[in-house]
Amino acid sequence: MQLLHQQPSRPRDVSEYWNGARLALPIAAVIGAIGTLFGYMATTAGLTPLAAIVMSGTTFAGSAQFAAITVLASGGSVYTAVGSSLLMNARFVPMGMAISPAFRGSIWKRLLFAQLVVDEAWGIAYLGEGRFSKERLAGSGLVLYVTHICSTGLGAVLGKTLGNPAEWGLDAAFPALFVILLWPHLRNASRIVAALLAATIALTLTPVTSPGIPILAAAVAAFVGGQRL
Repeated sequence: MQLLHQQPSRPRDVSEYWNGARLALPIAAVIGAIGTLFGYMATTAGLTPLAAIVMSGTTFAGSAQFAAITVLASGGSVYTAVGSSLLMNARFVPMGMAISPAFRGSIWKRLLFAQLVVDEAWGIAYLGEGRFSKERLAGSGLVLYVTHICSTGLGAVLGKTLGNPAEWGLDAAFPALFVILLWPHLRNASRIVAALLAATIALTLTPVTSPGIPILAAAVAAFVGGQRL
């Protein structure tokens, strides 16, 4: 009789979706700040608020979006802006290779999950020892996606009324965000060495290469180093 009155346990995958969303909430505040700043900068560069929102919805990559807007604002061509964005996003190649074993199902389902593979959701989905949770990726990615789009709209529509968000210190949100993502994974000497190697490569290449290349080189080095150390 006691067994008949026990409540069925919630499936593990459902709880992991919620766990991913919960873990993303503190990061969502930073994403909101970044999205607001982007919305303002996009309209200042000549985009309409709708175009800025569509860009955030289709690209969903803050660093690449800022790279494109910076090029356009300085008078660069669309081709240069797209090229800069592609270089910035090239780091997702090794990231995608690392997380791909966690994806199952049809190609369309995997493509939908892949759209949520951004730095923050990727970090939340990482379980250690090369393992990832696609449920955590989806839960955190959806929270961050909605936050990014809504905050872009806020910055695009109200940016001129509120003033330049960069004057609030929001430009510090990017480095702070990546420190937050990195810190929990520095659990042993090999990971610290891989992180320091990537940082050294990025700092060395930044003054002498095009935007995006230092990040790509550092990502590849960290990925290879993390596998071998």
